[in-house]
Amino acid sequence: MSQDIAPATDPTAIRFSQLLGFSDGADAAQWARIRSTQLDAGRQLALFLLAANLSAAAMTVSLFADEVRHMLLTGWAALVAIVSVAVAVRRLSTRHRDGGYATQADLRTTAIEGVALAAAWSIPCLVFDPHPGSNSAYVLWMILSVLMTAGAVAMAPLALATIAFVGGLGTIVTAKLLLLHSFAAAGATSLFTAMLVIICLNRARSLVVIRASQMALGERDETVSLLLREFEETSADWLWETDAARRVIKASPRFAYACGLDPVTIEGMPFLQVLAGPTWESGNFSAGLRSLADKLKTRESFRDLRLPLDVRGEERWWELAASPRFDETGSFCGFRGVGSDVTEQRASADKINRMARFDTLTGLPNRLMVNETLVRAMADADKWGRRCAFMMIDLDRFKAVNDTLGHPIGDRLLGRVSERLGQLMSENEMCGRLGGDEFAVVMRDATNTAKVEGLARRIIETLSRPYEVDAHTLYIGASVGLAIGPRDGRTAEMLIRSADLALYRAKDAGRGVYHAYEPELHVQAEERRVLEMALRQALDNGEMHLHYQPVVDAGTGGLKGFEALLRWQSPQFGNVSPAKFIPLAEEARLIQPIGEWVLRTACAEAATWRSDVRIAVNVSPDQLQNPHFVTVVTSALANSGLSAERLELEVTESVFMHEGLGATKVLERILDLGVRLSLDDFGTGYSSLGYLSRTRFSSIKIDRSFVQGASKGVKEAIAIIRAVVALAQSLGMATTAEGVETEAEHRMVQDLGCTKVQGYYFGRPLPVDEARSLATRRWDDTAAA
Repeated sequence: MSQDIAPATDPTAIRFSQLLGFSDGADAAQWARIRSTQLDAGRQLALFLLAANLSAAAMTVSLFADEVRHMLLTGWAALVAIVSVAVAVRRLSTRHRDGGYATQADLRTTAIEGVALAAAWSIPCLVFDPHPGSNSAYVLWMILSVLMTAGAVAMAPLALATIAFVGGLGTIVTAKLLLLHSFAAAGATSLFTAMLVIICLNRARSLVVIRASQMALGERDETVSLLLREFEETSADWLWETDAARRVIKASPRFAYACGLDPVTIEGMPFLQVLAGPTWESGNFSAGLRSLADKLKTRESFRDLRLPLDVRGEERWWELAASPRFDETGSFCGFRGVGSDVTEQRASADKINRMARFDTLTGLPNRLMVNETLVRAMADADKWGRRCAFMMIDLDRFKAVNDTLGHPIGDRLLGRVSERLGQLMSENEMCGRLGGDEFAVVMRDATNTAKVEGLARRIIETLSRPYEVDAHTLYIGASVGLAIGPRDGRTAEMLIRSADLALYRAKDAGRGVYHAYEPELHVQAEERRVLEMALRQALDNGEMHLHYQPVVDAGTGGLKGFEALLRWQSPQFGNVSPAKFIPLAEEARLIQPIGEWVLRTACAEAATWRSDVRIAVNVSPDQLQNPHFVTVVTSALANSGLSAERLELEVTESVFMHEGLGATKVLERILDLGVRLSLDDFGTGYSSLGYLSRTRFSSIKIDRSFVQGASKGVKEAIAIIRAVVALAQSLGMATTAEGVETEAEHRMVQDLGCTKVQGYYFGRPLPVDEARSLATRRWDDTAAA
């Protein structure tokens, strides 16, 4: 509404045509109400105008009684009386009242009244013909001046009527004086008339401004009243008020009901006592109530102040806002404010806060909550000059459980892990889940290093005990990375990073152990980062190449094939060991493009050899998890022209720990192409007869550690080789002994029944040119040696 009233309240925005009733403003309804106010103001001064006209007429009759014929004088007086009474009756009988509505025509018709009065009062000037300079002429001019002034006052709200009367009469008098060559009197009369018209217009404009302001204030008051009435009628909000002594006054029924009291009882009670409830006598006040008491004492405005209350034995939460009240002398009168019951909103906020800070699966604090707790722990440690600790926990072999038994079993296992962790925590520790199979522990006071390390050991021991989940006995373990703050990191982010590096070292050390952070870990991490950046460019920069190690028949020594071995010659790091960059490539998800390049390059090279020489290529479990790997193999064979039976893919036992990801299905599709399959490093990992019987392997490779052990007479190693050879023979598979370096080792594996051998005794990994030379000519023992 304020936008509609604003144009009328600005005097510079009111046009002359609007005052006279010839046009409307931006809001026609508003101007209709203003016109009604103008007509009502004219009505209120109608009797004053009547009295002025009759008095002026009586004085005029008395002035000209001896100079004008009585009949003419009486007729004029009667005319003035009739016109004046008619104007007064018309004004008094108007239906327009303040607050009503009037049309533009209603305001314009008032001009008739002004014209009628001006015509009636022009007769003495034109007909009675007083002599210029005479006493009668002077007195008549004075009577007309007073009458015009009275008319300007009485008819000021009706600007058009005033202009018609004052302007019309003044113009006639001025014209008469000009005809009589009384120029000074004519000028004075015209100036006086203009001044009255200007004053009249200003008064009319002021009236419009005042009325528009009153209308705006009235509508605002009405709006506020409606809002307050609606506010009072709601069930969760109420108004409250206190006097200068902080006692409740004008207690509304809604406020009393919210307090659990009746309006009569609550009236005059101390406001703080009402809110304190049962705690008023004991003095056990909440922090919110104490804060409210301070605000009331200092007479400060406040808002969004929350405090708990006991209402009928139930805890409720209120939110209060208020401002101090002062009377016209500036004296403090009390407070007036509003209250809201925010119990449900607070419960919802608490629920949302819990969802944001707690893990839905395990109920443990999540990463956000763990980070916030660590930040507080580090702040306390810095404040009190002590140390805190942060542990990162990674579950060993959990992924195998998830892949083989499914995510529901994995989720229930995580729940059991969280229960065991929670049982290990004291008031000094807080454990949470970071995500996946990663957990964390924040130790607020880690001054005692032995206790910190003892907790890490107990975590590993507790989490490594068997779990019974849905009739499954599950065995997992845990690795722990430990960092002490602020020694190992001045901020929470740095301490988490340090614990993560320590966890990486613990996993690298064989898992099932804890490792404390060491400064060297950051150096090693940076080296790994730089090495990874170089590895990402190595393939495109042509830094990768293949070496080929011969595989020979154990009995005849004849060449059976080559194993392709990847090498990386880096301009920055030199010759990088495969044991270093292959795991890095798997972690950085680079193994698939690198493995594809190895496969294509090896197939292309083998296609240039004799047709009886095979090529063996190592395949990572990550490659077999990709269903498109079959397409890669097919494309490599087709592009190189190599027959499928000459290609042998070597896989490790870890492939079968990811059966849920489809690796076995991929292997079956590759075998259907005619490609041979070899099981590498059998006996060093998760050796199982199940997948040996289910998968059509062509050969089993015996790890070099067993060969070396058997050559030293280790009975277990000899027994394992014999068992593997027997198993392979029963399944129709060949056996390849790796790492044969001496003639004695060759004779030993030959006697144990191995069908093929590989090692430095027959040949080191050769560059492509040397391998091609051997593969394209007859192989004999002399050449091999």
